[in-house]
Amino acid sequence: MGPNAVLGLLAEESRLRAFAAVVLGARTPGEVALRADLSAREAVAAINRLLQGGLLTSVDGGLVAQVTLFKDTVREYAAAQNATPAEPLDPDRDRAAVLRAFIADGRLVSIPAARGKRRIILEHIVSGFEPGVKYPEREVDAVLRAWHPDYPALRRHLIDEDLMSRADGVYWRTGGPVLPR
Repeated sequence: MGPNAVLGLLAEESRLRAFAAVVLGARTPGEVALRADLSAREAVAAINRLLQGGLLTSVDGGLVAQVTLFKDTVREYAAAQNATPAEPLDPDRDRAAVLRAFIADGRLVSIPAARGKRRIILEHIVSGFEPGVKYPEREVDAVLRAWHPDYPALRRHLIDEDLMSRADGVYWRTGGPVLPR
């Protein structure tokens, strides 16, 4: 489990209090509610979410906190921090910062609302299309779908920014930087 998942599970105060109660010895939902100063309903909801997330388990009918998960998460985070930094997505530092902010694991996390940032993202995406090659709409959609689930919006933005053109269901690249291969 990654650090973001652990933090997400404990970001809600009722879950944090329920987890703390189990760490301090509460073994039943009633004990958790009492020690964490939660209503029975809040305690059960928090416990269920923590069980689903793996921070709590049930052993012999009692709740047990998975405290070793924290050590594993810290080790995983430390290893990731010490790993070789990824190659920048663009040689320009400002453009690379925008790309890092919106692209994670080769996917577009969100389409930027600001036109300048969106243009940087779109120029990066359009570089995957060869200039002079005509693509049927289904091929364009397949490439854009790999980037983001709202591929029709990406396709529209590429057209609106004059990075691609279309006619009769066929698309071709008309703008953006041409990177050496």
